Amino acid sequence: MLRLILRRVLVAIPTLILVSMMVFMLQKILPGDPVLAMAGEERDPAVMNYLREKYHLNDPLPVQYAAWVGQILHGDLGKSLRTDVPVKKLIADKLPVTTQLSVMAMIFALILGIPSGIIAAVRKGTAVEMGANMAALSGMSIPSFWLGIILILVVSVHWHLLPASGYVPLSEDFWLSLKTLLMPAFVLSLAIAAYLMRHTRSAMLEALSADYVRTARAKGVPAYKVVLRHALRNALMPIVTLVTLLLGELLAGAVLTEQVFTIPGFGKLIVDSVFNRDYAVVQGVVLCVAAGFIALNLLADVLYIVVNPRLRHS
Repeated sequence: MLRLILRRVLVAIPTLILVSMMVFMLQKILPGDPVLAMAGEERDPAVMNYLREKYHLNDPLPVQYAAWVGQILHGDLGKSLRTDVPVKKLIADKLPVTTQLSVMAMIFALILGIPSGIIAAVRKGTAVEMGANMAALSGMSIPSFWLGIILILVVSVHWHLLPASGYVPLSEDFWLSLKTLLMPAFVLSLAIAAYLMRHTRSAMLEALSADYVRTARAKGVPAYKVVLRHALRNALMPIVTLVTLLLGELLAGAVLTEQVFTIPGFGKLIVDSVFNRDYAVVQGVVLCVAAGFIALNLLADVLYIVVNPRLRHS
């Protein structure tokens, strides 16, 4: 198991380096000049030259990249070109918000998606399966921003059950924090639950048609044990991969949902940084997202081994 994890880490390092190079170069070819935004309306040439020297924007691109990587290796992601706030602090302030939102959304998705996928596979060819497929298609088709607005109008404005927008940290008020994220988490979870339902159904149908399942049924094993102990355990392999990838997408920032519910999360930080040509923030955020995806893929490999013990000796 340790050798498998080590191999994955060795593969992840050049991947992360390649991602950092792509992010750095793509930011440089974007139209616009961040110095123009920082220099103010007067745009004094002396001030602009000072800013270019301060942020090493006059250096050749390889030199800029090498300096940036050197800072990262020392734990420094740089400072925002607009606010002069360290990128690490911006990420540390925004990441917990999106992490809490993503975890809540994933919990909802797991509760809704996996059981419905199992039921749809077991009840193949019935009205139950048709209903589950229709619900999944609806979940993937309904725009999240539209559903968010409808929930705000109904649940918050008319029923006065949950806050319409904003965010309260868990450390300040635990229950109010959960209430503020309950609706946005539910909105985010619907599309994810739909994907989980369809993949769970496909994986369960394949597992239920396997020889070991037919053998278990021939031996008189109860139906629920056949489904949960034999079929589901083997069907979990592709579902584990999907869950980790979807969680990574959530952590990258649920931009529209955060905008609708006025949540100061990772998605808003990315959008504002791109529009403001704040290269340091964009580079730091995307690098963190890439590292998060790599870490989640590593977690998926470990979960493979937990789910399927046969891989421990591979």
